Amino acid sequence: MKTPRELAQDLLTPAGITLNGPNPWDPQIHDDVLFERLFSQGVIAVGEGYMEGLWDVADLPNMVARVINAQQMWELLSLKTIPLALSVLRSKLFNLQSSKRAFEVGEKHYDIGNDIYERMLDKRLTYSCGYWSSPQGGAKTLEEAQEAKLDLICRKIGLKKGDRILDIGCGWGSFAIYAAEKYGASVVGVTVSVEQAALARERAKGLPVEIRVQDYREISDGPFDHVVSIGMFEHVGPKNYRSFMQLVRRLLKKDGLFLLHTIGARTTYTAPDPWIDKYIFPNGMLPSAEQVMIAANEVFLLEDWHNFGTDYDKTLMAWFANFDARWPEISEKYGQRFYRMWTFYLKSMAGVFRAHDASLWQIVLSPRGVDGGYTSIR
Repeated sequence: MKTPRELAQDLLTPAGITLNGPNPWDPQIHDDVLFERLFSQGVIAVGEGYMEGLWDVADLPNMVARVINAQQMWELLSLKTIPLALSVLRSKLFNLQSSKRAFEVGEKHYDIGNDIYERMLDKRLTYSCGYWSSPQGGAKTLEEAQEAKLDLICRKIGLKKGDRILDIGCGWGSFAIYAAEKYGASVVGVTVSVEQAALARERAKGLPVEIRVQDYREISDGPFDHVVSIGMFEHVGPKNYRSFMQLVRRLLKKDGLFLLHTIGARTTYTAPDPWIDKYIFPNGMLPSAEQVMIAANEVFLLEDWHNFGTDYDKTLMAWFANFDARWPEISEKYGQRFYRMWTFYLKSMAGVFRAHDASLWQIVLSPRGVDGGYTSIR
């Protein structure tokens, strides 16, 4: 009978990965207890083992991309473990993104400390994929990529001076402030994070920007000229996609546009990634294209669908470079376990996008079509 280590090597061999091998994508194992956990607890043991220092790898994004491209991620995710079965059952039985749970991700992720995000993100604190591949020449830095993304959104919805915009999931106010400063719009931004809201209000002083701590289901003061949601739909959940679309439609003027900026999954999942769910984004679920369109059917017309998922690889690696460079400033506060957790989060997700296992979509929707037709903006 093969040992857990030998079984793990069998899973990795099709990806060209060798345990303790010489390549930068080969994991270096420091304790074989990792393999026992893998086959008893499932794929969550990989991330937890990294956090605990049971293994290391020089090129984590490449390792993850190789596993996915060799189609071995499905083997890892489908390991028959009790925790995985319970996760699937929980997702089927409960609405994990209900109004009662709406603020959990704010408390556990976005409220952990603005000092982390101020060191990791661009100067506008834009916590979503930058636009590096613009046909106008492309961005060279994170700052340029994020400004290009914000401007792209403004141009896609035809933003003009005096427009009133709703930003669902406004974060630290990067889009709201940009739209107000550069285009003369007034913006209502909602977030489930107390820390985000406090800093966003401070940064938006003197601008026609209102920041609320509010679940999206509580918004009732439309209509708005346009609605945007940038990097928030991942927290809505499949049981709520349809009602989310219907709510946006009610809040939007008949001739307005809704721009949805979201990470998208290659396939429809039945449960969240167990490690991401436990340590990074509780109750998060990536939508599939099928789920988005079923939710929007008969509520909106599709005007444009833009995928620039490869840009998220660059964005995540830029975030890691910033985080790593300035880690000594906050290391005493957060500790080494947090550093390894955050490193695994950023670099493993970069690998997911590098392998095209997830995409970044900007979807433009209208209530009843655009007079004369919609012109795609890139």
